[in-house]
Amino acid sequence: MNPLKTLSDFGQAAWLDFLARSFIEKGDLKRLVDQDDLRGVTSNPAIFEKAIADTDEYDAAVASFLAGNDASVSTLYDHLAMQDIRRAADVLRPVYESTRGADGYVSLEVSPYLANDTEGTIAEARRFWAEVDRPNLMVKVPATDAGVPAIRTLTSEGLNINVTLLFSQTAYEQVARAYIDGLRERLRNGGDISRISSVASFFISRIDVAVDKLLEAKMAGAAPAEAERIGALRGKVAIANGKQAYQRYKRLFGEDFDDLRAAGARAQRLLWASTGTKNKAYSDVLYIDELIGPDTVNTMPPATMDAFRDHGHVGYTLEADVDEADAVMRSVADLGVDIEAVAHELVVDGVRLFADAADKLLGSVARKRLAALGDKVNAQSLVLPQDLTDAVARLTEDWRASGAIRRLWAGDASLWTNAGEDKWLGWLRVVETETSRVDELIKFQRDVAELEFADALLIGMGGSSLGPEVLAETFGAPGRAARLHVIDSTDPEQIAAIESRINLKRTLFIVASKSGGTLEPNILKDYFYEKVAAALGRGEVGSRFVAITDPGSSMEEAAKAASFWRTFHGEPTIGGRYAVLSRFGLAPAAVTGMNLRMFLQNAQAMAWTCGPDAPPADNPGVQLGLTLGAAARAGRDKVTLIASPAIRTFGAWAEQLIAESTGKQGKGLIPVDNEPAADLAAYGPDRVFIYLRLRKASNLAQDEFVAALERAGHPVARIDIASPDRIVQEFFRFEIATAVAGSVIGINPFDQPDVEASKVRTRELSAAIEQTGALPAQQPAAQVGPFTLYADPAGAGAIAEAARSGGLAGALNAHFNRLVPGDYVALLAYLNRNEANTEVLQGARKALLERRRVATCLGFGPRFLHSTGQAYKGGPNTGVFLQITADHAADLPVPGRKLSFGQVEAAQAAGDLAVLEERGRRFLRVHVSGDVAEGLRQIAGAVG
Repeated sequence: MNPLKTLSDFGQAAWLDFLARSFIEKGDLKRLVDQDDLRGVTSNPAIFEKAIADTDEYDAAVASFLAGNDASVSTLYDHLAMQDIRRAADVLRPVYESTRGADGYVSLEVSPYLANDTEGTIAEARRFWAEVDRPNLMVKVPATDAGVPAIRTLTSEGLNINVTLLFSQTAYEQVARAYIDGLRERLRNGGDISRISSVASFFISRIDVAVDKLLEAKMAGAAPAEAERIGALRGKVAIANGKQAYQRYKRLFGEDFDDLRAAGARAQRLLWASTGTKNKAYSDVLYIDELIGPDTVNTMPPATMDAFRDHGHVGYTLEADVDEADAVMRSVADLGVDIEAVAHELVVDGVRLFADAADKLLGSVARKRLAALGDKVNAQSLVLPQDLTDAVARLTEDWRASGAIRRLWAGDASLWTNAGEDKWLGWLRVVETETSRVDELIKFQRDVAELEFADALLIGMGGSSLGPEVLAETFGAPGRAARLHVIDSTDPEQIAAIESRINLKRTLFIVASKSGGTLEPNILKDYFYEKVAAALGRGEVGSRFVAITDPGSSMEEAAKAASFWRTFHGEPTIGGRYAVLSRFGLAPAAVTGMNLRMFLQNAQAMAWTCGPDAPPADNPGVQLGLTLGAAARAGRDKVTLIASPAIRTFGAWAEQLIAESTGKQGKGLIPVDNEPAADLAAYGPDRVFIYLRLRKASNLAQDEFVAALERAGHPVARIDIASPDRIVQEFFRFEIATAVAGSVIGINPFDQPDVEASKVRTRELSAAIEQTGALPAQQPAAQVGPFTLYADPAGAGAIAEAARSGGLAGALNAHFNRLVPGDYVALLAYLNRNEANTEVLQGARKALLERRRVATCLGFGPRFLHSTGQAYKGGPNTGVFLQITADHAADLPVPGRKLSFGQVEAAQAAGDLAVLEERGRRFLRVHVSGDVAEGLRQIAGAVG
C-alpha cells in the first residue's frame, strides 16, 4: 500500500513543496495526482530560483515574452511564475472540484521584500489573484506583524491565503483570529464565504534545528546525567510544538466557529511545512510520521515525499502522546529556552532567507533577460585589480543584504545623509512619466516641422544644455529637421559665432532653466529676443521662443509676459543634471526630429536593467556606482572617461553629473573627460577608467590603449554600445551609478552648495560693475609682457619670484611644482570654446600629463562653473588650477543692463577665483592682453 495515498484516509492532504516548468509539461505533476493522491503544491522563491537558474527550460519563454515588448525583471519573473502556477492549477483543478474546494490548491508567495509592508502585501496579493485568475490559487502571506492585518483584509475580500513562516503558538492564534475576523467581515458585507480556503503553515524542522543548538550548548556545561536528560529532548520540540498547535486549532475552530461553519465557512487547516529532515541522525520521514491527523496538510519536498512513499508509516499520530508533548515543552522552558523568542528569531531569519532566495531568483531572471535582449541593452564589464574587486564584492553584499537598491528606488534618504535626498528622486521614474505623455511632444515635433525652422538654438547652462548637446552632436538633424545649436557661454566671441551660424528669421529659440533665476540663460534670452525682434518685429518674436522650466518659476512668468509659443514644464523633483530624460532633454530632441518613442524605449530598457528588482550583483548601474565609490575610498578618485569619437560629447554630460553630484565636503570624484592619451607611465594609482565603446564605429587606437591600461593593472569599466541611438541608455546608467557612488562616499548627490557660492560672488561683482563701470581692482603677483599673473596667497610669492627670473615659463613651472602624486591639474579658460582654442589647450594638457604625470582637466568658463566647478571647490583639495582670461577684441551689450557680456564673463572668472581662494585652493590666473591666440600658444608652450 502506498503510504502517500492512504494519508487522506486519516484526514491529511499530501501537498508537494516543489514546482518547475518541465515537471508540469512532462506530466510528472499529473502522475503524482493520479498515483499518490497529491492534493496541492506550494512554491517559494527558492523553488523558482532553482528551476530558473539551474536549467534552460525557461529560456524560450523568456525570449518569446521579450520579443513582444521589453519588461522589468520582476514583470518577467511574474510572467514566468504565473504561467507555471496557472498550468499547475489547471492540473489540480479536478482535485479542487472533486473536494469542493477543500484541496487542489497551488500557492504563490508574495514578495518577501514586502514582509513588513501591510499595504504592499495586500496590493501584490490582489494583483496575483487577478492575474493568475484561478479559483484554486492560494496566495502565501508571511505571519509577520505586517502580514497579520493583510491576512484579515485579503480573507474579507475572498482570497485564499496560505499563511507562511509560522513557528509560535501566539503567532498562530493571531493568524487564525485574523482569518476568522476576515470571514466575519465578508459575511457582514454580504459576501460568500463558502469558497474561501486557508492554511496556516507551521514550519517544523527549523524549530528543531534552532532548539537543538540551544540544548547542545546547555549539555556542554552540564553533569553527565543532566546532559543525557537534556539530550533526550533533541528532535522532539518541533513535533511537540506542532501537537500543541493542533490542540489550539481545535479550540479556535470549535464551538465559537460554528456560526461561520453554518454559513459555509471552512476552518483554516494547519499545514506542516519545512518537513524535510535537516539532522541526518533523525528519520527522514520523522516530520510526516508524527504529525498525521484530520484536517491537516503536509507539504513535502520531493526527496521527503519519495522517502515517505517508500517507508512511511500512517496512523493517527497527531493526537497521540499529547501529554508527553506538553511535558517536552515544559522541560525546554525549565531549561531557559524561550520558544516564543526562538520563534521570533526564526521568523526574522525566515524572511531573510526568503529575501536571499528572491535575490538569487531575480538575479537569475535578470541575467536571462539580458541574454535574451542581446545588444538591445548596452553591455558592461569590469576589469579591476584584486583589492578593488574585493572591495566591490563586499559592498555588493552589503547592498544586497540591506536591500539598498530597493531602498534607493523607494526614496530612502538614509542611504545618503538624510538631508532631504528623497525629494530629488523624480528622475528614477521619469521615463515612465514621459512615455505616458509622449504624444504631446510628438505633436510639438510635427508643429515644428511644419514651420520649417532651419535651426534651433538652445539657451541654457549645466544640466539644461549638456544633455541636449550630446543629442545634437551625436544624432545631428535627420532629413529637413532643424539643426540644434547650444549656447552656454557669456563669452562675446562665442555668442557672436553662434549668431553668425543661424538665420534669426528661421530659428526656434529654446530657453531652458529650471529655476528661471540663473544669470546666463536670462541675459542670453534677452539678447536673442532683441535680435529676433529687430529681424521680425516685436509682434512676431514671441512665436519663435519656447521655454522649458519648472512650474511657477520666474522663467515661466517671463515666457508668459513675452508671449512665448510654448512652455514645457520640468519636474520639480528632478535636479538639472538628472533632467536629460525629462522635458529638458526630450523637447530639444523633438525639435531635431528624433524618434521620441524609440528614445524612451531605449531609456526604459536601461531603467529596467538598473531597477529595484535587479539585485546589486546583476544591476550594472549599481555595479558601476559601487566600483566608483570603492575606488574613491581607495584614493582612485580620478574618473577618466574615454569615448568613441562619434559619442565623445557624452563625456561632458557625464563629467557634470559626476563632479557636481559627488564633489563636496572635501570628498568626491574628479571626472577627467577627453584627456589626450599618453604613455602608460603617465597614469598613477589614483585613476579609474570608463570606456564607452561604439561597436560599429570604434577607434583602434582607443581599443589598444584601453587594453594596455587593463594589462597594466588599472581598473577599467567597459561599456559596449551597439549603435549611437543606444547612448540614451547611458544617461540612466550613469545617473544610478552616481547616486550609488554618492551613498558609498557619504555625501548628498543632489545638492551643489559650491556652485551657488560662485553665483553669489558673480552677482556681487556684476552689481559692482553696474555701479562703478569696472570690477574691483586686484593686485597682480607679476607682469610678464602681455601676461598679468594673479595667484593664491600661499603661492603668490614664489610665483612672482619665478616670473622675475624665468618669465612666464618660470611662473608656470613654479605653480605646477606644487603638484604632488594624487593631484590633478585643471585648465579653466574663460575664452571662446572653439576648435582652435581647444586644440591648443589639449596640447597643454598632454604636455602636463606627460611631464607631471597627473590627471588633467579642461573647462571653458563660465560653462564649467555649472559642471566641474562644484568638485573643484567642494571636492578633495587636490586640484592645481590655471585660469586663463583675456581682453575682448569686441564686446556685446546685455539688453536692459549696464553690463556687457565681456564684463559678465570677467565677473564670473573673478568670482570663480574668489571662491577657490576661500576654499584654500592652489590657483594661478594668467590674463592675456592683445592677441589672444598668440597668448594662448605661448602659455601652452611655457607649460610644455
